[in-house]
Amino acid sequence: MDMTRVGAVDCGTNSIRLLIADVSDGALTDVVREMRIVRLGQGVDATGEFAPDALARTKAALAGYAETMRMHEVGAVRMVATSAARDVANRDEFFAMTAQVLGEVVEGAVAEVITGDEEAELSFRGAVGELDAAAAPFLVVDLGGGSTELVLGAQDVTAGFSTDIGCVRLTERCLHSDPPTGEQIERARAVVREALDEALRVVPVEQAHTWVGVAGTMTTLAALAHKMTTYDSEAIHLSRVRFDDLLEVCDQLLSMTRQQRAALGPMHEGRVDVIGGGALIVQELAAVLGERAGIDELVVSEHDILDGIALSIA
Repeated sequence: MDMTRVGAVDCGTNSIRLLIADVSDGALTDVVREMRIVRLGQGVDATGEFAPDALARTKAALAGYAETMRMHEVGAVRMVATSAARDVANRDEFFAMTAQVLGEVVEGAVAEVITGDEEAELSFRGAVGELDAAAAPFLVVDLGGGSTELVLGAQDVTAGFSTDIGCVRLTERCLHSDPPTGEQIERARAVVREALDEALRVVPVEQAHTWVGVAGTMTTLAALAHKMTTYDSEAIHLSRVRFDDLLEVCDQLLSMTRQQRAALGPMHEGRVDVIGGGALIVQELAAVLGERAGIDELVVSEHDILDGIALSIA
C-alpha cells in the first residue's frame, strides 16, 4: 500500500492553516493540524493591497509551518491562497515570500491563487468524505473571511458559486460600531442578500437535503449553540445545530460588544471582531434554505478545503 506524507496549507483572508497528513488509497490520516489567525486580508477591501504588517504576520506563521513540515519529513507540499490574494495589486510580494519559505521544505514549492470555482470544489471534496451518501445532495457552505462558497452535489459537485462576501470583508465594509447599529446591520443584510441572489441563480439550493457548514465561523457558532465552555473540535465535528439554536446565537453575537464576545469560552481571539459579520451571513443562508429546501438544521464539519488540498496532492 503506497503512502505519501503531504503538507497542505490554506491561506485565507483571516487565517492560515496547516495539515500534515499521510495519504493512502484516497484516505487521509492526520499527523498535524494547526491554525493561526493572521488577517492577511486586513484592509484589502478598501485599499486593494496587502498591508505590510499583514504580510509580516503571514510570513511568520508560514515559517513556523515550514519548520513543522521539515520536522515531519513531508514529501510534497501544496499551498493555496484564496479570496484576499485574488484581489490585491501587490500579490507579487506575497508570492516571492511564499516561494522563499516553502522552497526550504520542498524545492520549487510555491503558493498558488485558486479561483472561486476551484476553492468550492476543494471545500466540497474535503467536507463530504465522511458523510452518509443517503443524506445527499449536500449543500456545502465554506464561510471565509473574504468570500463564501456555496457548493451543491452528492459524490461530485453539480453546481458551485463563490460570493465576494465573508466575515472580514462584510465587517470592514458595514459593521463599524461596537456593537453594530441597527442601520449598519440592515446595510450589511442588503449586501449579503444581493450576493446570495447572484449565487442562487447558479446553485439550485432547493435540491439540497443537507446543509454542511465548514470553516471557523461555522464551527464557532456550533460550539456556542452547543453551550461549550471551551472549543472541542472532536465534539463539534459532524454535530448538528437546529436553526432555532443557531439563529439565537447569531442574534446574541450581533448585539454583544467586542468585550462580551471575547469572554465567550469557545471564541478564538482572532474571530472576536468579525464573528458578527459571519453570523449575519449564516442568518441569511438559514432563511433561504428553510424557505427553499425545507432544511431546519446545520451539520458542521471540521474537514474542509484543507483536507481537499491534501487529497489533491497525492
